[in-house]
Amino acid sequence: MTDPTDPTAAAGAAVAGPDGRLRCPWALSAEDYVAYHDEEWGRPVHGDDALYERLSLEAFQSGLSWITILRRRPGFRAAFDGFRIEKVAAFTDEDRERLLADPGIIRNRAKVDATMANAKVLADWAPGELDELIWSFAPDPGAYPVPGSTADVPAVTAESTALSKTLKKRGLRFVGPTTAYALMQACGLVDDHLAACSSRRAR
Repeated sequence: MTDPTDPTAAAGAAVAGPDGRLRCPWALSAEDYVAYHDEEWGRPVHGDDALYERLSLEAFQSGLSWITILRRRPGFRAAFDGFRIEKVAAFTDEDRERLLADPGIIRNRAKVDATMANAKVLADWAPGELDELIWSFAPDPGAYPVPGSTADVPAVTAESTALSKTLKKRGLRFVGPTTAYALMQACGLVDDHLAACSSRRAR
C-alpha cells in the first residue's frame, strides 16, 4: 500500500501499488477499490439496465463515499432485482417498505423513491433510448487535457451539466451535474485515469 506521507501521493499524482503498477491514488485508499479501478471505472458501459444501475448507484452515493456504495452493491442488486428497469418499474408500496427496511442498502427514503420513480419513467422509453441519450453527451476524446493529478480532475463539466438538465427535463430525479459527471467517469464517457495511471486507455 502507498505511504500516505509520500509527497507524490499528497500531490494527487499516480502512485505505485504493492504490485508496482501505477494507479490513481484513490484506488489504493481501500482494498475494495483496486479491482473496481482496474477493471470497471472509466470503461465504456452500454445497455439501458446497466446504465440505470450506475445512475441509481451514483444517486445513492450522493453525500457519501463511493466505497460505501461499492461494498453494498451486491445488496443493492439483490434488493432492486438486478436493476432491470421493467422489474423495478413494477415495484409496489410493499416493495418500497421492504427496501426501506433492508440493511443491505442505503435506506434513504428520497433516494429509494427516486430510484423507483426513475424506473417507471424509463420503462416508457424505447429500447436503447437511455443508452443513446447518455452517450450523446460524451465529449470528444481530446476535448479536455489529460489529468496529471487528482487536482486536474473536474467535479462538473459543461457536458455533465447539460446531461443533468436533459435527464431532469425527461422526468428523472437525483441527477444533478455532479452525479451526472460521476456517471460519465464511471461509465467511460470520459477517461479520468491520470496520465501515468496504468489503467488509462490508449488514445
